[in-house]
Amino acid sequence: MSDSDDDIPQLSAATLAALQEFYTEERDGLVQSTIPVDKYSVGAVEEDWRMSQFWYSDETATRLVEEVIQEAGKGGRIACLSAPSVYQKLKQGVVEGSDGVSAVVLEYDRRFATYGQEFIFYDYNEPLALPEDVAPQSFDIVLADPPYLSEECLNKVAQTVKYLAKGKVLLCTGAIMEGHAEKLMGLKICSFLPKHNKNLANEFRCFTNYTSNLMS
Repeated sequence: MSDSDDDIPQLSAATLAALQEFYTEERDGLVQSTIPVDKYSVGAVEEDWRMSQFWYSDETATRLVEEVIQEAGKGGRIACLSAPSVYQKLKQGVVEGSDGVSAVVLEYDRRFATYGQEFIFYDYNEPLALPEDVAPQSFDIVLADPPYLSEECLNKVAQTVKYLAKGKVLLCTGAIMEGHAEKLMGLKICSFLPKHNKNLANEFRCFTNYTSNLMS
């Protein structure tokens, strides 16, 4: 994957300084591994901001899982596109109704292959290069969080979303992408403000093509 660094969601100065300190300590052997035992815990796979990875806060992940469960319906199928922290929260089974739906995670990062058949390798530069067993319009709702804040990236992700979704789409991305989200997928901005574990300087928002509780 390649894109301009200007398109990567930006960390706040304080968060960036803390990350730089962490990586320095990690390099010097001062940071011990704290990987959770539960492979579905958010943080079981550490985010790598150099790959434009930013996991949601627990509260945001929970709220988004509640949303996709409700919209998918009992027995529904959910696709988490570049949104592994939502997939992880769903698979923890702590949100009511999570045992009544199925989900897959589409990711470029092959560390998520630990999730077996529910992991689908995904490179947005090849938006339709999906396994043959991933049928078109086979997911009741697709939640997508493109890795870069650019029209080029969103345009390619939109191709994937349109292939996967039966109809309902929930997009999480920078507020600056509002015009492109509406033009490419007919999505409307919601009032809900998604938050990340690491503070980002960019304002993030949710967008949907259906009437959602996230709008109020």
